Amino acid sequence: MNFIFQLQRFSRSRLSWALLLGLVIFFELCALYFQHVMLLAPCVMCIYERIAMLGIVGAAGIGLINPQRALLRWLGFAGWGYSAYQGLRLSIQHVDYQLNPSPFNTCDLFVTFPSWAPLNQWMPWMFEAYGDCSQISWQLFSLSMPQWLIVIFAGNLLALSLMVAVQFVKQK
Repeated sequence: MNFIFQLQRFSRSRLSWALLLGLVIFFELCALYFQHVMLLAPCVMCIYERIAMLGIVGAAGIGLINPQRALLRWLGFAGWGYSAYQGLRLSIQHVDYQLNPSPFNTCDLFVTFPSWAPLNQWMPWMFEAYGDCSQISWQLFSLSMPQWLIVIFAGNLLALSLMVAVQFVKQK
């Protein structure tokens, strides 16, 4: 029971939210390294997965403001969960494009952003897609990048589930 209370305290500390923020920024920097140093072309799904990661960055930022306040903590949890779930869903779809390539199973040719936020026009170095979704251009331990993203987003959902569960434990 002591571990649960420690985890509960940790979830209400700035350190927990800073670690989440730092980890996700690290993943974003890795993506930019792959794109600009290793010259791997990001595809439409890569950009959407990148947006999901940035959603977690935003959620961590909200939680970091003041995790002692329940409203900010729960808004952070909600944003984290939504973004991680969307990232997992996108990554699974991306893996399907890679493992089952077909003219009938392809991603879009261009990213689609709302007219009020054309990110690919504002920051093309980060949000412009020019790669092929079905191409496997990088692997580590025989897993492609979107397969690693499945692991990362699923890990986020697992960590989030644990953090949310300990919120309901009452201290004596």
